[in-house]
Amino acid sequence: MKMLGVPFALVWVVFGLSCILAGKVNKHKPWIETSYHGVITENMDTVLLDPPLVALDKDAPVPYAGEICAFMIHGQEAPFEAVVLNKTSGEGVLRAKGLVDCETQKEYTFLIQAYDCGAGANGVSWKKSHKAVVHIQVDDVNEFSPVFREAIYHAAVTEGKIYDSILQVEAWDQDCSPQYSQICNYDIVTSDTPFAIDRNGNIRNTERLSYDKQLHYKIMVTAFDCGQKRATESVAVHIDVKPVCKPGWQGWNKRMDYEPGTGSKQLFPKMHLETCDGPLSAVRAMVELQTSHIGKGCDRETYSEKSLQKLCGAASGSTDLLPAPAASTNWTASLLTDSGRDSDLIFRFDGRQASNVPERVVPQNLTDQFTIATWMKHGPSPGLRAEKETLLCNSDKTEMNRHHYSLYVHNCRLVFLLRRDFTQVDTFRPAEFHWKLEQICDKEWHYYVINVEFPAVTLFVDGVTYEPYLVTDDWPIHPSSIDTQLTVGACWQGGEVSTPRFTQYFRGSLSGLTIRPGKIETQKVISCLQACKEGLDINSLESLGKDIKFHFNPAQSVLVMEGEDLESVNTAMGKVSYINSRQFPTAGLRRLHITTTVQCFGEDICISIPDIKAVVIVLPPSEPRITIAGSDRLVKPSADLRGATGVAPFKELRITSTVTKSDGVPFSAGTVHRPGVLEVMHNLDYCDVLVIGEELNPEHESLEIHHSSLIGKHLDATNSTSGISIYGVDSMAHYEEALRQVRYRNWRPATLTNRRFRLTCSELNGRYTSNEFNLEISVLHNSAPVEHVNHMAVQSQYMRPVHHPLMVHTLNSHISGTPPAATVVIVICIAALVVIVVLGIYRLHSTHLDGSKREEDGAKDPKMDWDDSTLTITVNPMEAVEEVVRDEEEDDDDEEEEDDEQAGDMSAESGDSDETEEEEEEDEREVKKEGKQKSKLEWDSSSITY
Repeated sequence: MKMLGVPFALVWVVFGLSCILAGKVNKHKPWIETSYHGVITENMDTVLLDPPLVALDKDAPVPYAGEICAFMIHGQEAPFEAVVLNKTSGEGVLRAKGLVDCETQKEYTFLIQAYDCGAGANGVSWKKSHKAVVHIQVDDVNEFSPVFREAIYHAAVTEGKIYDSILQVEAWDQDCSPQYSQICNYDIVTSDTPFAIDRNGNIRNTERLSYDKQLHYKIMVTAFDCGQKRATESVAVHIDVKPVCKPGWQGWNKRMDYEPGTGSKQLFPKMHLETCDGPLSAVRAMVELQTSHIGKGCDRETYSEKSLQKLCGAASGSTDLLPAPAASTNWTASLLTDSGRDSDLIFRFDGRQASNVPERVVPQNLTDQFTIATWMKHGPSPGLRAEKETLLCNSDKTEMNRHHYSLYVHNCRLVFLLRRDFTQVDTFRPAEFHWKLEQICDKEWHYYVINVEFPAVTLFVDGVTYEPYLVTDDWPIHPSSIDTQLTVGACWQGGEVSTPRFTQYFRGSLSGLTIRPGKIETQKVISCLQACKEGLDINSLESLGKDIKFHFNPAQSVLVMEGEDLESVNTAMGKVSYINSRQFPTAGLRRLHITTTVQCFGEDICISIPDIKAVVIVLPPSEPRITIAGSDRLVKPSADLRGATGVAPFKELRITSTVTKSDGVPFSAGTVHRPGVLEVMHNLDYCDVLVIGEELNPEHESLEIHHSSLIGKHLDATNSTSGISIYGVDSMAHYEEALRQVRYRNWRPATLTNRRFRLTCSELNGRYTSNEFNLEISVLHNSAPVEHVNHMAVQSQYMRPVHHPLMVHTLNSHISGTPPAATVVIVICIAALVVIVVLGIYRLHSTHLDGSKREEDGAKDPKMDWDDSTLTITVNPMEAVEEVVRDEEEDDDDEEEEDDEQAGDMSAESGDSDETEEEEEEDEREVKKEGKQKSKLEWDSSSITY
């Protein structure tokens, strides 16, 4: 036992030491380098690391503890993984998880750690190394071909010159490395061309080119990157040969089309001035829009003079001395007219026409303040320089030849004469005011306004103020009882000659000649009245160079630009635009004229620039179709026509305007009614309601609109026996509102069966007119109302079916009205009788009434029978009083029933005397009926069975 005991104890000692040593086996952490540098070629997966990826552990060769089990990468976006190749040696490799693209990312940086296998086979208690930095660079592969930056290149050369560089082409490459992304060479693919290209893409000509030999060259060019990869597609280069340089504007078109409603359109977007490399110090260009052939000189609103004045906010009270010829304005009928555009009325005077203005039209209250305005087109008169040409003249009608005031042209000077009466002033005062202006004889339209604030007189020409250059004084005119004569186109000479006649005839054209007494016009209104709706414009004023100076004339038909830098001038000319703000402009051409002067250093004018002539074509606008719709037939009871407000014939009126588009342009939602049709909103300038048939009889009917209906609108109205006219420039919605307030009244409609009206509306003084909307009012006549059901002449739409005779009058009491005076008399009589009535009669009367009505029902209609046991009747206590009146009227009603039946069998034709009698009888019956309607019974009809 003793010998065996010793080894046994030794075993236990060895075993214990082994256990102690086992707990201390994995004493060391793995070790790796502190940094690594790697390279990977794009589209490959293995990374070449320097130094190689190796992890060491001092615990080796102890199993597990000295072995390397894993490498861990720290970096969320690193597309790499580390793999252990040999656990014992600690060797590893770095691989890409997927394809790596150099064009996406050229470099990667992340951290890596090594892990040992732990203390045992189960991998517990493993240890990790420190973190090492890994830098990886992605090597490029020449996978992309060069691509040119432009799809096509253009250039121009002048014949006979050798250029170092005509133009430069440029290509680029998507590869990421300088070796493959840079373009190292260009080459001309087209053979036998007089051009060469260098490695930077500059193309030059190798020989002098001739404009006569060849006008245009097309060459194809390719490119190579530094890896000698060629461009997939060659690029085309177009080279134009120009003749020997001639100074002038280039890059402009002779015709520009303008579509209405498109706002401002550039006229010369690519225009530039060729100066053939001359040294410039300044450039001055004048662009002129010539519109003298259009109406009064440009595209203006062509509404009537009154409408324009109201639209511009002019003061009321002006007198139109040259209105359109009509029955009430016949003094202009003998004058020559020229209505060539948009119904814009123009009067032409050739030295033989003149007209006397009727005395009823002449303003009689000219004070120290008044305004004379007119459009005038006038040119010089060769050989007649000493002759005065009178536009407007107020002179003695007989005996003498004194001119009280006049406006005339003399030797291309405008003169205004104003002679005061001695009753107003008796001193030497200003009498003649002279202006010398180019506009007076330039044969163009201008708007002249003379504001008189005596003794000061101011002239406005196209909105610009001009003071007289000469004012002459004269004595006032001695007062006399001689009448004066106001004339247009000449001056009336009533005295000092054997035969009164016109003298000092005017030669030219006039339009819109007006006088406004008692008030002068403001410059704002004057500018509005003559404003052009078309003209020149400059887009993006803020983008013009500071060295560019520009100036418009008041009508914006002439633009002058000056600059020292040629590029700034070219940029400014490219921004010159045409604009027409009219919704429906006048179609046709507008001529453009550009004159240019160039100054060189030390010289006045060194280069001659040819003038440019071009045209703007304003395309025809889409013409609106103005449609008036609504109920074309109204049926109204005669009582409505007799009412205080009458009837509103156009209460359901609707005015719309549409344009048809043939190009199928899409429109915004809510506006398209059918393909190609768009509803548009615009102004109207008048709507006329005409009476069809006999004119209105002012003794018993009228068609009118209350002034309050026009408040807040630019509208006025006039009416006569032939209809009513609403005029003024305003929206269709306002015209709708006004027309719905038109009222027709008839005080005696007994013989009237119907009235017919016709409504038409206009835009631009008749340029666009609506359809003719015809409306008929049928008058509903009621027969004399009586107690008996079978004798009531009432239309079905005004009746309720009733079977009890006591209910008839009450249910239909609204059919016809009672004259107000009769109502008052009846009410007073009833009130007086109520005081006298004894309440005891009430029961007796109720019993009597029930019995009499049953008898009456049986006599009138034996077939009409019903059970009225459930009928509850509340008897009016005033019935006793009115029963007496009704008993007296029953006999009269019976006689009238017989008369009505006989009259119904007669012919519809009747004499004037019969109509009068019928009207009187109807009025009497209305009074009687009203008295009956107010006295009927009240009842509970809930239990009545129909």
